[in-house]
Amino acid sequence: MRRQKVPFEPLEPGKVGMYVCGPTPYAPAHIGHAYSAISFDTIRRSLKFLGFEVRYVRNITDVEDKIIRRANELGEDPMALAARFAADYNRDMARFGVLPPDVEPKVSTHIQEIIDLTAALIANDHAYEVDGDVYYACDKFAPYGQLSGMSIDDLRAGASDRELVEKQKRSPVDFALWKAAKPGEPAWDSPWGKGRPGWHIECSAMTKAHLGTSFDIHGGGKDLIFPHHENEIAQSQGAYGTNTFARYWLHNGFLNFAGEKMSKSLGNVFGCDQIADAVGGEALRFFCIRHHYRSPVEFEVEEIRSPDGTPTGVRFRSLEAADRDLEYFYITLQKLDAFVAQGGDAGDGAVLPEIEKLIPTTREALSDDFNSPKVMAAMHEAATLGNKLLVEGKGIDKQVRRRTIARIAKDLRAVGDALGILANSPESYLEGRTARLVKRQGIDVAQVDRLIHDRQEARAQKQFEAADAIRKQLLELSVELLDTPAGTKWRVLDTAT
Repeated sequence: MRRQKVPFEPLEPGKVGMYVCGPTPYAPAHIGHAYSAISFDTIRRSLKFLGFEVRYVRNITDVEDKIIRRANELGEDPMALAARFAADYNRDMARFGVLPPDVEPKVSTHIQEIIDLTAALIANDHAYEVDGDVYYACDKFAPYGQLSGMSIDDLRAGASDRELVEKQKRSPVDFALWKAAKPGEPAWDSPWGKGRPGWHIECSAMTKAHLGTSFDIHGGGKDLIFPHHENEIAQSQGAYGTNTFARYWLHNGFLNFAGEKMSKSLGNVFGCDQIADAVGGEALRFFCIRHHYRSPVEFEVEEIRSPDGTPTGVRFRSLEAADRDLEYFYITLQKLDAFVAQGGDAGDGAVLPEIEKLIPTTREALSDDFNSPKVMAAMHEAATLGNKLLVEGKGIDKQVRRRTIARIAKDLRAVGDALGILANSPESYLEGRTARLVKRQGIDVAQVDRLIHDRQEARAQKQFEAADAIRKQLLELSVELLDTPAGTKWRVLDTAT
């Protein structure tokens, strides 16, 4: 409301009630859905890292115009279609490390709460009924526009007279709370006849049901500020008073492609499956948290064409860069873990003062409007120190060095948990990345295995020049060999670097 940072003071000390607008499941989830979900999951995780107990509510809008239209096109029951896509959405978000909400309410299971709220708004003259439709009377709510900066006069001036006549509303800025039943649509009994909820009323009813008339944080994308969040405020405060509803508002920025906002009409909407299969779910999350949740984010995509110029696909350059950076952290953790495993962590005691900064810096950054980019910078400093200590220990007490290396691995994972990254074992992440690069770069795994076998045979027969020649041949195929005590392993060199 104030358009500035303000001190966070929850209604109940140490506890946070948080509501985030979830999906309208009528089609597969895309990268825009993922960016918003990751942003607010990171905020939720950050609050827990800072010591708060968080009750996180994210709704499913399973009754809505788009769902009904899509279901009619497919000849499917609207509720079944919404349930199917909602399950797919949750599966996709899990691939990006998004934790399930504590409560996931649906419109279809809160019809009575919606009817009760609508009836209360009619009773106090904030809403009115016309032939089975119920509309919110925006003129009755003086603060309307406080979140978005819109004014009722401006909205009225820009509204269509045709819309007013067709819908029989008192004012063109009024919006539907309840819609009279139409053929081919789901409908429920109500005091105004059979019908279904409008879009905005659901969130006012569900926040009341699961967080109370007032709660701490409301989140969503910037595109929801108007009209959705503005209308939520009008409904809830119209029913329960002007000092109720959300006390803090957080909105994530847009993903932009070459300066253009993501939209289906521009053809720059990419599905979650497409992203996860190309670079892995964790790489997308890593990319997202490198940016502040409120900032617009430029997303670089490169079209792939065949020699004759025919488009054959896309490469997600921004995500590939994030994936390489994420690989650096996992390789660092793998090395740190191996060092500790060889001789233990040397127990409690002094560590180098440089590593003592990571946790406090993270707390300070996350307390400053969830500044994840600053946390990422601190993580890079810690990882750099860890790699330096692995290769040199001159002038450092051996036990201090060992404890510091163990501490770096521990703190990197603790901070990673606050951001939703580095939860996998290094081995599983690196194996998955190798598999994706093999597919992306068209590497023949059988050929690689055969050459590695030939190299092992050459080394066994002390034919070292031949073995070196095979290593060089593999490098030309973008395959790097790693000789370890457990045997020869290999990784794919990213040709994009």
